[in-house]
Amino acid sequence: MGYVTLQNVNQFISPFQITKSDGTWTPTLAGHLVCDLRTAGAAGFYVLIPITLPGSINDNQCAKLKSVDVWYKIGKAAMAGMASVTVKKQTLAADTVAVTGADFTDITLDADHDSETKRKAIASHKMTISFDNQPYLDKDEALFIVLSCEGAATSVFTLLGAQANFELRM
Repeated sequence: MGYVTLQNVNQFISPFQITKSDGTWTPTLAGHLVCDLRTAGAAGFYVLIPITLPGSINDNQCAKLKSVDVWYKIGKAAMAGMASVTVKKQTLAADTVAVTGADFTDITLDADHDSETKRKAIASHKMTISFDNQPYLDKDEALFIVLSCEGAATSVFTLLGAQANFELRM
């Protein structure tokens, strides 16, 4: 029995599927633009993007994650900080065994977002997080992208969504 491989598949992740840790967020429809808008405020917050793709217990089967694009806009003033972009891998264990987590470090940010100064600037952003080791997602495994942000007093952060780009092998 053979496999069918679909190249260049993508899955949109709505800004409302993405968890934000702090601040006042308002689902917004402005013209034809749907987004989640954070009220200006000098405080730290996390943006937690779940990667929800099909996985398998079989090696080299299901979703092979290539990259994730994140669309956001910073307005009025630059953010005080966007120190890191990390990927967290959680292993969902069997009953009575603790769930564990670790950094997934095999990632590269695109040239326009490879420094904090570039990530926190006033602009419309499309940040691409590439997975160097392009993992197949396993059963009982979860990946989250974490943006660590620090708002300035007048900076407005608008989250437009994300997109997982992958190969599907079934």
